[in-house]
Amino acid sequence: MDVPTVDRAWIRPTLLLCTYGFFTYVKPSESFLTPYLLGPRKNLTEEEVVNAIYPVWIYSYLALLLPVFLLTDYLKYKPVIILQGLGYISTWLLLVFANGVPLNQLMQFCYGIATAGEIGYYSYIYSIVKPEHYQRVTSYVRATTLFGLFFGSLLAQLLVSLADLDYLYLNVISLVNVTIGFFISLFLPMPPKSLFFFAESKDTDNTDTGTSLRNQDTPAQTKTQGWKNVLHNLWIDVKDCYTNVVLLRWSAWWALSTCGWLLVINYIQNLWETIQPSDQGEIYNGAVDSIATVLGALGAFSVGFIKLNWTTWGEMVLGVCSLLKFGLLMLMYWTENIWVCYVAYILFIFLYNFVITIAQFQLAVGLTTQRFALVFGVNTFAAVALNTILTIILIDRVGLALNVETQFIVYSGYFGIVSIIFLGHGLFFLVKNRCQSHPPSDKINETPEA
Repeated sequence: MDVPTVDRAWIRPTLLLCTYGFFTYVKPSESFLTPYLLGPRKNLTEEEVVNAIYPVWIYSYLALLLPVFLLTDYLKYKPVIILQGLGYISTWLLLVFANGVPLNQLMQFCYGIATAGEIGYYSYIYSIVKPEHYQRVTSYVRATTLFGLFFGSLLAQLLVSLADLDYLYLNVISLVNVTIGFFISLFLPMPPKSLFFFAESKDTDNTDTGTSLRNQDTPAQTKTQGWKNVLHNLWIDVKDCYTNVVLLRWSAWWALSTCGWLLVINYIQNLWETIQPSDQGEIYNGAVDSIATVLGALGAFSVGFIKLNWTTWGEMVLGVCSLLKFGLLMLMYWTENIWVCYVAYILFIFLYNFVITIAQFQLAVGLTTQRFALVFGVNTFAAVALNTILTIILIDRVGLALNVETQFIVYSGYFGIVSIIFLGHGLFFLVKNRCQSHPPSDKINETPEA
């Protein structure tokens, strides 16, 4: 009797990707970026940092997101991961050596390249391993990312509090780590297939997803498509997906919530700096970031244990969580106690990770890997586009150029409006279906598949 062979081909690329992810996410300087830019090393003003430098990141992120999304698939992921590594290296070289507003704006542009390249990092693994390993490798990659963020923040706090390390050397450590990550990325194997341009042929023996790989010992059968066909098929898929009312509802919340989350995490250090200036006492940004990362992971993990009819109660949960975010952001603005602000921020991150996981899970049900990747990309683009519009109006020098305290009043009101929309529609949905004899059903599964 033949002994079944054990597939170990997934181990090496997963190990390399996780190692790359760990080093590129251990960036201790991120927790103290604002104090560093405002400090004597850079000697920038708060107005320059908030209204001239930080907005460049979201502009470059938006400009690069769509082309990087397409190039990631066309180039088969690995080159984009390498580009991400180069973006990180350029960012921290400029943080260590550059001075002045223009060069620090360039630093934020390089960071935009790196963050746009996360598309390649998170989708690479699905092109190199077989579908039966998707769940395992996804958990490994996500866990490694979270552990890297946690370890980097905790390391930063320990070095600042116990060793009184200058913020400059936190950036040097970050530069070393992202450089190590870059060299690791060079050893990643090149995927034979991708989701759109080099998809698996329809006549392969695995029809579960249409995007999975055959055993590496079997000759690869790929179907190469041109740009015109790919863009045409993507447009058809987008129309098919977003004409589904349930999917559109969850996607709208995803985009709105992610937009607000990006605004908060990008400017929270500036708010902390106004409450407790770094040159007037010890600050604990690193500790707060590490705790927020752990609780955020626990919030995402806890979703799997909640038994609830999300089709019926989903909008109410979204509305209540948005209302809580409204209160937490208002508390961050009103309080003069840095510890109260820290706790409110940690709870905000917990709520975001909790509900965004629900949204991702609801959207993933009934969608192929290809369509989920497309929906993920479109929702992210919508969030970044809305963020860009708000940044131009509220934060940039060409707009209102609001100070950071006023910004957080606006962010609070933003989530207040989101909560009114979803609570109002959720109540209407409940009353409407209470009057009907049959319960509502989840229609995402009826979305036609590619």
